[in-house]
Amino acid sequence: MSNITQAANLLEDKLDKLLEVYTFLREENEFLHQRIATLENQLTKKSQHLDDKEKSYQMLKIAKTIEGSNNNTRETKLKINALIRDIDKCIVQLSE
Repeated sequence: MSNITQAANLLEDKLDKLLEVYTFLREENEFLHQRIATLENQLTKKSQHLDDKEKSYQMLKIAKTIEGSNNNTRETKLKINALIRDIDKCIVQLSE
């Protein structure tokens, strides 16, 4: 009888430890999922911010190119030609 009682007590102790570990791991998993969601949200915001800054940079670059300095007249001419081609494409699409 004593062996059965000892085995039952040992099993009960192991189950208690297993439940403690399970509870800890479940809480840690929830925390990590929340952390992942937070980091993904931050990453999305940073990506959007980067895209906005890249667009602003491109607009500034276009404005500086069109403004035309002596150093980059060739680049200015190429940019104007590219803009004219884009306008021509838009006109063709509108006329169709």
